[in-house]
Amino acid sequence: MQASSGLNITSIILGVAPKDAAEVSALLKAIDGVEVHAIAEDGRMIVTIESGDEDNTSNTFEMIRQMPGVISAALVFHQYESDPDEEA
Repeated sequence: MQASSGLNITSIILGVAPKDAAEVSALLKAIDGVEVHAIAEDGRMIVTIESGDEDNTSNTFEMIRQMPGVISAALVFHQYESDPDEEA
């Protein structure tokens, strides 16, 4: 696994019951490196995870997937951004 000063950026789509969306959103916002970008009326959410460590990214995704109120979680995008200072 990558352990470096780079950054893993992961985008996921969550399926959440509309009645649970506010509660799930609040739980997500409390997780370091997690940002909720949009919540649709039907409960779908666009969420990103940013972390310098692949293991942390994977663990965070798994924690979100198992979160109460989350019906589904789909990985949509992953990118690793290396530290420009290390490339020089």
